[in-house]
Amino acid sequence: MSEPLFDVLTPLGFNVRCTEAYWTFIVTHKHPVLRGQEEQVRQALRQPEQVRRSRYDEDVYLMYRKVGPRWLCAVVRLKKGDGFLITAYPTDAIKAGVIVWKSSK
Repeated sequence: MSEPLFDVLTPLGFNVRCTEAYWTFIVTHKHPVLRGQEEQVRQALRQPEQVRRSRYDEDVYLMYRKVGPRWLCAVVRLKKGDGFLITAYPTDAIKAGVIVWKSSK
């Protein structure tokens, strides 16, 4: 089993984990632009500006944090209290979905 790269508490009260092996998969195969951006992803999980529930899967949350001119979206699955990172990516727009949490700043 791969070592955990991070295990972060979200403002929704659950932890999200990601292993080193899975992070390598994300930055190698899914979103190479995120290589070296682990701390930005942790921040998006720890202090998002907005969290939305997926329109397609009630166990999936999209956590958005502004990074420069774009948003960073960390996509998380929560199953039986266990949260894990599905993927993360930069985006120009927040996707549709029900807002379940919003920063007060």
